[in-house]
Amino acid sequence: MSKELLLVVDAVANEKGVDKAVIFDAMEAALASAAKKRYVDQDVAIRVSINRHNGDYETFRRWEVVPDDIVMESPERMIRLMDAEDEKPGSGIGDFVEEQIENPEFGRIAAQAAKQVIVQRVREAERAQVVDAFRDRIGELITGVVKRVERGAVYLDLGGNAEAYIARDKTIPRETVRTGDRVRGYLYDVRAEARGPQLFVSRTAPEFMMELFKLEVPEVGQGLVQIKACARDPGDRAKIAVLATDTRTDPIGACIGMRGSRVQAVSNELNGERIDIVLWNDNPAQFVINAMAPAEVQSIIVDEDKHSMDIAVAEDKLSQAIGRGGQNVRLASKLSGWQLNVMTEAQVRNKSESEQESARQLFMTRLEVDAEIAAILVQEGFSTVEEIAYVPTGELLAVEGFDEDIVEELRARARDALLTEALAVEEDIDEHKPAPDLVAVDGMDEALAYTLAQHGVVTRENLADLATDELMEFGIDGMDEDRAAALIVAARAADT
Repeated sequence: MSKELLLVVDAVANEKGVDKAVIFDAMEAALASAAKKRYVDQDVAIRVSINRHNGDYETFRRWEVVPDDIVMESPERMIRLMDAEDEKPGSGIGDFVEEQIENPEFGRIAAQAAKQVIVQRVREAERAQVVDAFRDRIGELITGVVKRVERGAVYLDLGGNAEAYIARDKTIPRETVRTGDRVRGYLYDVRAEARGPQLFVSRTAPEFMMELFKLEVPEVGQGLVQIKACARDPGDRAKIAVLATDTRTDPIGACIGMRGSRVQAVSNELNGERIDIVLWNDNPAQFVINAMAPAEVQSIIVDEDKHSMDIAVAEDKLSQAIGRGGQNVRLASKLSGWQLNVMTEAQVRNKSESEQESARQLFMTRLEVDAEIAAILVQEGFSTVEEIAYVPTGELLAVEGFDEDIVEELRARARDALLTEALAVEEDIDEHKPAPDLVAVDGMDEALAYTLAQHGVVTRENLADLATDELMEFGIDGMDEDRAAALIVAARAADT
């Protein structure tokens, strides 16, 4: 039996490519499981130790040392410290006291159990090896052979024991993939899971297209051209922004290639996805103009506070600028990171006039100025009372016709208007402030009390008058029926 153990360990380790220590641990666990069969209806702890050199093994029953004053949950596995001292002097809490017992007979049933344990441990070791091998490759392209396709998801054989998984939503729509095809993807995650896939691959990620351009365009690999951003509607259309680090390099031409060979190679890999290559610009407005290609932008209005831009195009080019199903403007928005509103020149003009009129009315009402002063403020780019109150004095003095007296008066009125608004808000908040007796209800905390007050439950009496389902209708986070009922009961008990 000793030689057979060593032969099995050698054979499995060589065949599966796992460390012998993993096999020895698995066999010890299997032998311990077989030894437990003798102790019917007893939850005993067994340890088996295999000699790594000659294959001999010994079996021990063990007890964990616990304090003298606790109730032992598992007497078959535990021993009190005072008893452990008698068996093994010098024992401490957490140590183990062991007693050698007869080795288990390695019969047919035990052999079958051992096989299952060994197979499981070997599988776990193989999966751990895969994780270790690919953990540092996240963000790279990997290529595999399609092993199977299940409900739109694709499983790739990467060779060895490695298998990658492409979820259905990570595959390119309408792309046909068959068993045996070679497929490339972007490795975006590696997770050590007990079951299921561990290597997660995407063909829809913008990074996948960027990595493909690195392969096809030498200038990108050499650092002469940078890929700054990418936005995709997988399998349909994409936009990619590029920038040359060397003024002698044409970044768009480099990515397109001779007769479009480079961009076509990337497009073919992406099931015919059409790719717009645009020039990156540090100026957000100019970059958006570039990103809207092939549509021509006539004018653009930037709202930095809302992080949005109003884009004006010719009326006969509006459909082209928006794109089918809003695709062109949506991709340009993703690429630039700005919210884009595409409209005709007339619509932009009407919107601008409407906003200016609103600002004029705001200044006339809040600052109590005449239409002329309000118009001047709007013309100079002011749109809120806060800007008038806190903008540097020099900016207001730079306005033609404004002297120090006018500026100081405007700033004083603006601050008074803001103070009045703040007081009104504070008064509104006070109206929804919970009463002390509501905060004092058992099970209540201050945050919940304020939330209830916003719903009109200000006092303990208000809470006591509610039914459980009425309190649940408020939709308060973390509130379930049990807590709602308990709060109402506590409020009613306090009133009695």
